[in-house]
Amino acid sequence: MTDPTTNDPQIHLTEIDVDLDVQEILLAASQHDIAKLRRLCRTQSSLPDAANVKDPETGYSPLHAAIAACEPDEDEKTNGEAASADKELLESGTETVKFLLQEGAIWNDLDNKNETPGCLARRIGALDLYELIVDAGVRAEMLLNRLDEYAALSDGDDEDEDEDEATENTEDKVEDETAPELVEVSTEQPAESVSASEPTPVNPNVNNRGYLSSTLSISNDRILDSDANGVMMRWESDIMLKSAKSLLPRPGLKVLNIGHGMGIVDGFFQAQSPAEHHIIEAHPSVLADMRTKGWDTKPGVTIHEGRWQDVLPGLVGEGVTFDAIYYDTFAESYADFRDFFSEQVIGLLEQDGKWGFFNGMGADRQISYDVYQKVAEMDLFEAGFDVEWEEIPVPKLEGEWDGVRRAYWVVENYRLPLCRFMD
Repeated sequence: MTDPTTNDPQIHLTEIDVDLDVQEILLAASQHDIAKLRRLCRTQSSLPDAANVKDPETGYSPLHAAIAACEPDEDEKTNGEAASADKELLESGTETVKFLLQEGAIWNDLDNKNETPGCLARRIGALDLYELIVDAGVRAEMLLNRLDEYAALSDGDDEDEDEDEATENTEDKVEDETAPELVEVSTEQPAESVSASEPTPVNPNVNNRGYLSSTLSISNDRILDSDANGVMMRWESDIMLKSAKSLLPRPGLKVLNIGHGMGIVDGFFQAQSPAEHHIIEAHPSVLADMRTKGWDTKPGVTIHEGRWQDVLPGLVGEGVTFDAIYYDTFAESYADFRDFFSEQVIGLLEQDGKWGFFNGMGADRQISYDVYQKVAEMDLFEAGFDVEWEEIPVPKLEGEWDGVRRAYWVVENYRLPLCRFMD
């Protein structure tokens, strides 16, 4: 048999062998045959990343295949013997999923239907498997966040070096950052997969600096950037109202809001009659809109023009504190958010104060939303905060996305966070 493009029979035979190896791995995964999977994953020299092979027709990875095999038969759901068999199947599926994750299977790899293994598990009702994938996502994202911190520290160490030496060190860092031992632990993700390490909270493809220099389209029901990304939309009002009342339960308190946008939450804060109402806003278009609407003359309002990274250190230095803080920025990374609550809030919040944020991280996919919540919860705990979550149903939003580049919200319930210092 000869490859028509190369006239080399060996190349074509190798491709056939690799395809057969892929199908053998996927079959073993679907049969929950861990012994066979172990042998295939650890001895297949033709497939160095055997735990992440893909079926060309379905896009299934071994994780997808192992989970899909656990879907119950509709005709046998009420049969007692079938229920027992399904339980055994789920148990073997659980062990197979654990094994594949240990072998480096990607938790959020996408199949041809745009489903991650977790999405598939949730759809077929295999909630134990779903939680396994969520926990794997949390581990991967926590590791990625820590690696980002180490990279930042390495960059800082070179500041005092001379220019030539800094150039050499930069070249060394590039090599180090791509070293296999740093990226093989379930953290490599294809470009199309969903990553909690992408910028938060809602539009991962937008750079904050680019956003601040873009022209905004501001209307009564939405703000869009120059690429038609949704910056803020009127449907968020109920969420903002509950947040404002939770943070400011009575008049006479001091509040700081970071990110004015359409002014929805600031309007609700004003309705609570705060003694002081500080607003940080960086976008020139929003600032102009604020002046047009008279925000600079509202009772107790102080507007700080600029990014919070530049404004907050000055407020901390002046000893300014608040009873309530709300954070709702656009096109910033999770690292920015973590720096905000771990470095700034501690110097700005009264000891018995409360703070919150617009919790839109990963809301374009349920499993990403669940992973983000756990990652944030762990980082908040590490920073010294307790957090309470209130689930709020979100109405159907199909018509809201007309003219918007990307639906940034698809999950059914919003989880409203309320954060306090630990006792």
